[in-house]
Amino acid sequence: AADTPYYSGRHKRHGMNVQILTDPFGRLLWALPGSTHDLTAARTHGIVDALAEAGLKCWADKAYQGAGGSIRVPFRGRRLKRWQRQHNSTHAKIRCIGEQAMATLKGWRLLRKLRCSTNRITNFVKAALVLHHASA
Repeated sequence: AADTPYYSGRHKRHGMNVQILTDPFGRLLWALPGSTHDLTAARTHGIVDALAEAGLKCWADKAYQGAGGSIRVPFRGRRLKRWQRQHNSTHAKIRCIGEQAMATLKGWRLLRKLRCSTNRITNFVKAALVLHHASA
């Protein structure tokens, strides 16, 4: 009954996305299940406020546009000025290690075909990332 909101009538199975927050070294800091937009989930769980309170800077993707505080996002649009394109390039270089952690998680078949209670997804994500770091 607790998993009913995560059931897709269109796909005839349960599904969810996972919000991930990693440190600059790719280690998992926070994982939470979310079927909502990235920025809404971050605000609901207090991630935006916690980062601002701690004075930590966070480099996020374009989905966090308008988050404010200490969250840095790339510029959007097609006709960007040279300095904006350079800023986006630098931004991507900073984010690449965290993105590698996400790519690692997406590669685990266990997480793509997971059929369990949605309350336990965070523990599965943490375990998968620990196993990856231990094997590397």
